[in-house]
Amino acid sequence: QLQLVESGGGLVQPGGSLRLSCAASGFTLDNYAIGWFRQAPGKEREAVSCISRSGGRTNYADPVKGRFTISRDAAKNTVYLQMNNLKPEDTAIYYCAAPKVGTFSWQQISCEARLYDYWGQGTQVTVSS
Repeated sequence: QLQLVESGGGLVQPGGSLRLSCAASGFTLDNYAIGWFRQAPGKEREAVSCISRSGGRTNYADPVKGRFTISRDAAKNTVYLQMNNLKPEDTAIYYCAAPKVGTFSWQQISCEARLYDYWGQGTQVTVSS
């Protein structure tokens, strides 16, 4: 079964940057669209961004547009979420997730959480001065 591992979280001041990584061992991530989601204390989980298997199509939630960038590196079998100009409201646990093989075609993408079956354990991002 696909196992995803997030890393790169931490404490950062407002306006700072972090890069989150989502890696998998034993599986080629090219076979999977990848989504990033987050959940803040007392709030529901929300989609942040997602990327197609090809890497050619991406979606972003409105609160992060223009600040976050999702990308994938096939050689490193890793998907990244570059987060710039971080705000206190970005504080949350960030999860990467993947759907079952065959859910999306090469260029399809959706950030609907119900379509994602495999989830990492999450990485904490705290934005505070």
